[in-house]
Amino acid sequence: MAKRSGRPGGLRPRNLKKSLVGGGALVVLAGLNAPAALSFAGHQYHQYKISQPGYKARYGSWQMLDVPDKYRVNAIHAALLHTGKVLIVAGSGNNQKHFDKGTFDTILWDPVKSTFKKIPTPSDLFCSGHAALPDGRLLVAGGTARYEVLDGKVKKAGGAMRIKNESPDRARTFPKGTRLMSPSGVEYATTQTVTVPKAKRSFRISYAEGGRMLPWKTKITAGEARVFVEAVQKGPQGLTTQAAQYEIEGLKGKDADNLYGLAAKLTTEKQDFQGIREAYEFDPDQERYVPVQSMKNARWYPTLVGLDDGRVLAVSGLDDVGAVQTGDNEIYDPHSKTWTKGPTRYFPTYPALFLTKGGKLFYSGSNAGYGPADKGRQPGLWDLRTNTFTKVGGLTDPDTTETSASLMLPPAQDQKVMLLGGGGVGESAKSTARTGIVDLKQDDPRFREGPRLPQGTRYLSSVLLPDDSVFTTGGSSDYRGRGASDILKAQFYDATSDSFRPAADPTVGRDYHSEALLLPDGRVVTFGSDPLYGNADNTKLGTFEQRVEIYTPPYLQGGKEADRPVLGAGPREPDADGRATFRAAKPGSLVKARLMRPSAVTHTTDVEQRSIDLAMTRTAHAVTVRVPGDRTLVPPGWYMLFVTDTRGVPSQARWIHVPQGAGER
Repeated sequence: MAKRSGRPGGLRPRNLKKSLVGGGALVVLAGLNAPAALSFAGHQYHQYKISQPGYKARYGSWQMLDVPDKYRVNAIHAALLHTGKVLIVAGSGNNQKHFDKGTFDTILWDPVKSTFKKIPTPSDLFCSGHAALPDGRLLVAGGTARYEVLDGKVKKAGGAMRIKNESPDRARTFPKGTRLMSPSGVEYATTQTVTVPKAKRSFRISYAEGGRMLPWKTKITAGEARVFVEAVQKGPQGLTTQAAQYEIEGLKGKDADNLYGLAAKLTTEKQDFQGIREAYEFDPDQERYVPVQSMKNARWYPTLVGLDDGRVLAVSGLDDVGAVQTGDNEIYDPHSKTWTKGPTRYFPTYPALFLTKGGKLFYSGSNAGYGPADKGRQPGLWDLRTNTFTKVGGLTDPDTTETSASLMLPPAQDQKVMLLGGGGVGESAKSTARTGIVDLKQDDPRFREGPRLPQGTRYLSSVLLPDDSVFTTGGSSDYRGRGASDILKAQFYDATSDSFRPAADPTVGRDYHSEALLLPDGRVVTFGSDPLYGNADNTKLGTFEQRVEIYTPPYLQGGKEADRPVLGAGPREPDADGRATFRAAKPGSLVKARLMRPSAVTHTTDVEQRSIDLAMTRTAHAVTVRVPGDRTLVPPGWYMLFVTDTRGVPSQARWIHVPQGAGER
C-alpha cells in the first residue's frame, strides 16, 4: 500500500506545483467566466420566478408557439378573420431575393387546431394595406413593384417618365422592358407594364363678329401615364437633368408620331420602393385571394380604413415611381368591387386614421415614415364630405409621432384616442416615452399628456383587451432596434386610473415589421421584427424574427380559465332592434359585454380594432345584448362578443355579424 502524504487531499510533493498551476487556471477561468455564469444564473432565476403561479397571476405569462419550419415566414401583416384563423402575410418579406424570384408567402394559422396552411399569393403584398369588409372578407390593396436602391448603389440612371398618347382612337399598353431612346441615343427601359389612355377629342364652335357661326374646331388633349424607367446600360451616359422627348422603339408611322416619352431628369440618386395598383379580397371561407379591380394609383405603405357605409378608403403610400402620393385617395365599394376617387388630402405613409362618431376620420399623427418632416403630421379631424381638416393641438413632443402607436380607447362610446411613444423622422435615434390622450367629444378637442412609458419607445404594439385594459409590448428605443435597443418589457394601461402597471416580460424583441393582435380566446399573439443590426456595435446585419410568442393575461391565470364565463347558443346576427340573446351559465355574475372588432395590423398601425360597450340584460339562463345602431360607432362587419364576470375574467368570444343598418334606431 502506498504511503499517504500528510498534506490535505493526499497530494504528493512532486505533483503540488502542477496542481497549484491547474488550480490557479481554474480560478482565472472562473473569474473570466463570472459575468457569463452570473448571467446564466440570473436567467435561470428569472425563468424560475416567472414560472411561479403567484407571478403569473399578477403579471401573466408568455409561451412560444411551435411553428414548423416550412411555415415560418417574415410576418409583415397579420389579420384576424371571422373564422377565428389568423392571416399572416409576408409577400416577399423585405427580402429582395424572394422578390426577384417571385416568391411571395401567406400563411393561414388556426390557433384552435394549431394548424398552418400555405396560401398562394398572387402579387407581392409586402407593405400593402388591409381592412375588413362587411361580409368578413379582407380587402388587401397595394404592395411592392420594385425594391429600393440606396445612394451609392444605383448603377443605372433612372427616374419617372410620362408616356404621352396623342391618338384619340385607342389606348396603348406597353409591357415591362419597353425601350425608349433619348435624343442623344441612350436607351432606357420601363420597369413595369404601363397602359396609356387614348387622347381626348373635344369640339367647339367659334363665332365671327355679327354672330355668324364659323366651322367646328377640334382640340386634342393627349392621354398620359407615368412609369419608372432606367438606363439599359450602366454608366454616366444615362444621366440627364434636361427635359427631353424620348422615342418609343418599335413604333412606326403615325404611332411613332403620336406616342412618345417625356422626362425632366434621370439620375443615379436613391431610388425608393415603388407600389402596385393590384387589389384583392381574401375569402375566409374559400381561403384564397380573389382579384378585384385595381386601384387607379399605385400604393406602397398605404392605410385602408373602413367607413360607416361599408366602403373602404385607401390613403397615402408610395406611388409607381417611389414618391409619396400627393393626396390622391380612393374609395372601394365592396358591392360593385370598384374604386372611385376619394377626397384629396396628403398624409405621410401608413397614417393612423380612426372612424369617429358622426363619420369624420381622426388622424392621430401616427405614421410609418415616408414623407417630409413638415408636411401632413399635424393631428386633426377630417370631414370627408366637405374635405375639411380641423387641426387638434396639445400633443407633447409633436416631432416624434413617426412609428408611434395609436388606438381608440375602450369603450368606443367615450371617443378617446391614445397615442403612445414614437420617434423622430426617418432614421433618427430620437424616441419618446410620451403618451397623449384626446377626448373627441369635446367642442374643441386637444391632447392632454397621459402617463409616460417606462422609456422612449418606437414600434410599440398596443392591443385592446376585453376587460377594457390596453396591453402594450415590445418596441425599441432607437431606429429599427439599432444598438441592440429592443425593449423586452410589457405593460397594461388602465384608463380608470390613467396609469401603467407592469406585465410579464416577453422573450422575443419586437421592433420594425412586428405585429400583435387579440385572439378570440382572450390571449395576445405577437409576430415579426426586422432589426437593422444583429448586435450592439451595429457591425452585424440583423435577421428577421420568425418566432411567434403568445401572451396569456392575468385574467386567465390561477385556474380562472377553467372557470371562465361561457356564452352558449345564440344568433349569428342581432335582430332588427340590435338585440341578440345567448344561453349563459351563471348570467348573474356577468357585469359587462364588449363587441370587439378584429385586428388587421402592420407597421404599428391598427385602425381596425375597437371595443364597443353593449347594454346587457340577464335572465335565469341567458343574457341579451343590444348593439348600437350608429354605424359610425359600430361599422358593419364581423365582431367578437365577450362577456366579463365580476372577477374581470372574460368568456371566449362568440362571433357575431353586424349588418349594414342593424341595431338601435
